[in-house]
Amino acid sequence: MRARNRLSAAFVKRAPEGKWCDGAGLWLVKRPDGGAQWVLRLTVHGRRREMGLGGADVSLAQARDLADRWRSVAAAGRDPVKEREAEVRAARREDITLAIITADAFEARKGELKGEGKAGRWMSPLEVHVLPKLGRVPVTDIDQRDIRDCLAPIWHGRGAEAAQKALQRIGIVLNHAAALGLEVDLQAPAKARALLGKSRRERQHIPAVHWRDVPEFYATLAEPTITHLALRLLILTGVRSGPLRFLRADQIEGDTWTVPGDAMKGRKDKTADFFVPLSAEALRVIELARPFERDGFLFPSARKGVISDATMARLMERRGMSERPHGFRSSLRDWLAECTDAPHEVAETVLGHVAGSKVVKSYRRTDFIDQRRVLMHRWAEHVTGATGKLVKLAGAG
Repeated sequence: MRARNRLSAAFVKRAPEGKWCDGAGLWLVKRPDGGAQWVLRLTVHGRRREMGLGGADVSLAQARDLADRWRSVAAAGRDPVKEREAEVRAARREDITLAIITADAFEARKGELKGEGKAGRWMSPLEVHVLPKLGRVPVTDIDQRDIRDCLAPIWHGRGAEAAQKALQRIGIVLNHAAALGLEVDLQAPAKARALLGKSRRERQHIPAVHWRDVPEFYATLAEPTITHLALRLLILTGVRSGPLRFLRADQIEGDTWTVPGDAMKGRKDKTADFFVPLSAEALRVIELARPFERDGFLFPSARKGVISDATMARLMERRGMSERPHGFRSSLRDWLAECTDAPHEVAETVLGHVAGSKVVKSYRRTDFIDQRRVLMHRWAEHVTGATGKLVKLAGAG
């Protein structure tokens, strides 16, 4: 064994600049500015580890006691650095509550979310159903029973979809906690799902107008109001209501609408814009909307900002319809499947979906704009009264 206790208290006080060994890995490091640092060098699992034991305010006797403690931890096969970090976290348990870690996980992830998550939809299932019950619990203490008890009241009822989203987000938060070095049970969400059982409430699809009936509905949108025009353009383009409601006049160039990448749902690359080919009918609707432009937006609300997400849905509700605006995307997709020979990837791209495996996606360098332009022209013809005859794409087999 190497010699120990080489230094004296008197030497420590007057030690010159340099590194001075007290033995068995304990060193005094004296800096040029007169400051000092105690450092313990250890070997754990074949790896060299260094841990600071304090500065000049730590006496030689205290440094030796600390060194003895952490040597015994290393001798037991545990990492002293990680053990000390765990002790610090345990002393500050209020900093590792589920609420704190959730907020940190959201900050790290929001760049991937639409509008950086400002609409609150990512956080909403947690804020409503989880954090009121578990927010103050240290994330290291959360297990499958906590999650089950939290979500059980809504797992089989009307809140089933929110419960599914909450469970998925809890998994993301626990993975974030693990990345921070916290000892959490990453299997807790999966085990909670097993305890909850299969949800008895089937996911409800948004009711959609059959593609054959779209022309009849479109014809009723004859008034040049913001709501009628917005619904018309929604039907003609197949976009989601978000990009449509926030459509700006400067996004239209010629017969193409450029939707900013960060406005597209489900896309990891938020820098990639999406180009929507506009039919003659769509351009006509846009021209009718231009007189309403305010602050650059073509569909402003009566007071401030743009029309709400519910504005178009309310019109359909007042008519006694069960269908909703988002359903027109299904109408378009069914028409593409039944009345055109468009390949699957082209039809999916019409709706802004990114189809194919990861390998296919990584090599694809086209957005099928020419094929989509033909399809959207024919869709507009159908919507405005033409028959649903088969649409052939140029070059298609």
